[in-house]
Amino acid sequence: MNQDKGFFAGLFDFSFSEFITTRIIKVLYALAVIVSGFVALVMFIGGLVQFGSDPLRGFGMIILSPILFILYVIAARVSLELVIIVFRIQQNTEEIAARGRQSNTTGAQNP
Repeated sequence: MNQDKGFFAGLFDFSFSEFITTRIIKVLYALAVIVSGFVALVMFIGGLVQFGSDPLRGFGMIILSPILFILYVIAARVSLELVIIVFRIQQNTEEIAARGRQSNTTGAQNP
């Protein structure tokens, strides 16, 4: 894999020889945390608003909002780590194959 290509060159690489996921994974995680935080904030505010008319539902929303935030962030992190694991498996397999080819060529030359 050639890591020297720019982001947009990798983005429009229709042969998929260049992977951009490993470059944007941090941005994807940050977006997941921001979206989860926004959803939790809306839920918390909704709980405060709901508290006046239905205290039990409002209290439940207030309590659940940080719990759901943590669960969503954990789910996003685990999902993105699984993606990175697949890419690392690919990289390690590529290195093992290259070493195997290298040892085959040197072994064939030295009987």
